[in-house]
Amino acid sequence: VRIVESGGGFVQPGESLTLSCAASGTILTIATVAWYRQAPGKQRELVASISRLGSTNYADDVKGRFTIRRDHARNTVNLRMNILKPEDTAVYYCNAGSTEAIKRMDFESWGQGTQVTVSS
Repeated sequence: VRIVESGGGFVQPGESLTLSCAASGTILTIATVAWYRQAPGKQRELVASISRLGSTNYADDVKGRFTIRRDHARNTVNLRMNILKPEDTAVYYCNAGSTEAIKRMDFESWGQGTQVTVSS
């Protein structure tokens, strides 16, 4: 499965971005999908996830600011990021799999990611 992330960019603190995760086939529909991020010098971390049935989970530092949603018409999973902060700067990745795979970041491959930079 080839996953492609897009939508990153350079924004100022307080601004918003929407990231999009696309993949071939039905993986984004039938599996749990998660967004991760990796800042320079730090480990990759889970940001948000959405289950097949639509249940969502968020990291504490993005709750209330980020929203993960499925766009069934476009077969994508999007991450709406509001009130962005400099500490949100990272490369953002998405992936899909079982709940355990999401927690362990246990995937066959990763996409290229999309860079988000928040700076004044």
